Amino acid sequence: MSSQLETVQAQALMLSAEERALLADRLIASLFRSNDVEEAWAAEVERRIAEIEGGRVQLIPAADAIARARAAIK
Repeated sequence: MSSQLETVQAQALMLSAEERALLADRLIASLFRSNDVEEAWAAEVERRIAEIEGGRVQLIPAADAIARARAAIK
């Protein structure tokens, strides 16, 4: 690993979890053309809305989803 990459990584790890997540999102998005990512997310949002409105999925509270995710990784 290059020293510049190690420096950036060390600085990134000093960020809060929320800031690291935002940085990760931006870095991943930078790997793709911006329009491709935006179009893919728009299509995904429309698909999810259709599932909700069509009654094909059941919504759960965010707190329950987070609790389930945390339990799954323990």
